[in-house]
Amino acid sequence: MSLSPYWLRDNCPCVECRDPRNGQKLFQVGDLPDGLAVAESVEDGDALAVLWSDGHRSRYPLAWLAGTDEGDGRTEDGKQLWTAADFGPGLPEADWSAYLGDERERAAVLAAVRRSGFALLRGVPAVERQVLEVARSFGYVRETNYGELFDVRVEPDPTNLAFTGAAIAPHTDNPYRDPVPTLQLLHCLRSDATGGDSGLVDGFTAAAVLREESPADFAVLTRTPVPFVFRDRRTELRADRPLIDVDGRGRIREVRFNNRSIATLRGLTTAELDAFYTAYRRFAAITLRPELQLTFRLAPGDCLVFDNTRLLHARTAFETGEGHRHLQGCYADLDSLASHHAVLERRTAALDTLEQLFEGEGAGEYLGEAVTLAGHMLQAGALAEAAGAPAHLVAAALLHDVGHFHGAGLRLMQGEDNRHSHTGADWLGRWFGPDVTEPIRLHVAAKRYLCTAEPGYRAKLSEASEYTLRVQGGPMTEEQAAQFAAHPGATDAVAVRRWDEQAKDPDLETPPFAHFRPLLAELMA
Repeated sequence: MSLSPYWLRDNCPCVECRDPRNGQKLFQVGDLPDGLAVAESVEDGDALAVLWSDGHRSRYPLAWLAGTDEGDGRTEDGKQLWTAADFGPGLPEADWSAYLGDERERAAVLAAVRRSGFALLRGVPAVERQVLEVARSFGYVRETNYGELFDVRVEPDPTNLAFTGAAIAPHTDNPYRDPVPTLQLLHCLRSDATGGDSGLVDGFTAAAVLREESPADFAVLTRTPVPFVFRDRRTELRADRPLIDVDGRGRIREVRFNNRSIATLRGLTTAELDAFYTAYRRFAAITLRPELQLTFRLAPGDCLVFDNTRLLHARTAFETGEGHRHLQGCYADLDSLASHHAVLERRTAALDTLEQLFEGEGAGEYLGEAVTLAGHMLQAGALAEAAGAPAHLVAAALLHDVGHFHGAGLRLMQGEDNRHSHTGADWLGRWFGPDVTEPIRLHVAAKRYLCTAEPGYRAKLSEASEYTLRVQGGPMTEEQAAQFAAHPGATDAVAVRRWDEQAKDPDLETPPFAHFRPLLAELMA
């Protein structure tokens, strides 16, 4: 395969080139020598092995070399553009308690915000300041001149049209900020006024329609900086940005649309102004097309989370004499939501992998014992939990024998030390910290230690455990036992070892792997 040598070397995954914990590069691009070239390359199993002209060696997984980059998901390519009819079956929504209690439910809600631009949480306690807790469930509150939160209700001296009962056309918030708050949350506390229905328009869809119907107008709105301004007694804000922002490949990335905040355009010719207003008016008309407007009513306890760089939000007028409409809102940012979602997805994938091992290969024989491999590990985790052990030790007890999966346990029973303690600890290190992995790494050594340090311990071992003890090196010498006892992780390793030996009861009922998922999720790095 033909690959750019500097691109390939810049992406070397070895520990000399990247920090294994966070993937950050440990060199500067200028450190690479002039004339860098591949001296030798060969496919070795599932990787490409490369010897470089400066003597460095790299290995690249073939699957990685064949991969593609979906980008940061912020452009139209990473979105599901929609019209109102697409939500005929229902809005993307979830119950607040389910969202909090189930990581998969939370991930689905955050995915909807990233994909469709919004999601609705039902049953959020209709109490003041609760909207801040919703924002903090996935990120951080973005404080503005309106404070960390703001009330959307009729005010006696309103500084913004939002604080009246007037209808508000589709718009994005805070276009006069740079950077603009990329997420907005609106939590309904009271809604018994006549009118005041909420509306959303997919600004990316509207922009795509403009591009299809009038490419020239689309081009004008992507290249014309618009002065967005807000001022009151304490604030003076301005940002000059186009109504439609595109990335270097021309993909729609952001929409800023707020008629109330556009100041006077200057420095343009009459022809340029005429072209801008023609395009601006056409775009505004598109956003008002009925098929693009999704209208619904927020009830007390509903919290709407939406992308303020993509969706235009609106509301119908409402009567101010009878009944009340009170929302509390705050701003947050998409990067924190996307980060939280990615971590949830990563954790979910890892936990799914573990659960599949427990339910699949784990149902098989465990080293000649009367329990299955999964049954043994679940018993160990349950025993640790029943003993009131801290979460990291419950996890270590539950996962201590993952190194036996993929047939490795058979090698041990055939007389070959499979070093499953180290293999398992290294594999789990992708997701868990040393407080979980080190007791696993040391649990075999702990058995050898106990056979030396505690008279009578060895006699209690099962026949299979006695056999594996001999394969794994037998009891420690007195000197080795003293060195082990001085190890800072010895106490935790011994605790895991004791649960390991007890976890071989064929009649003991244990909870399923799913019982331990929340605990494991909290411990994942």
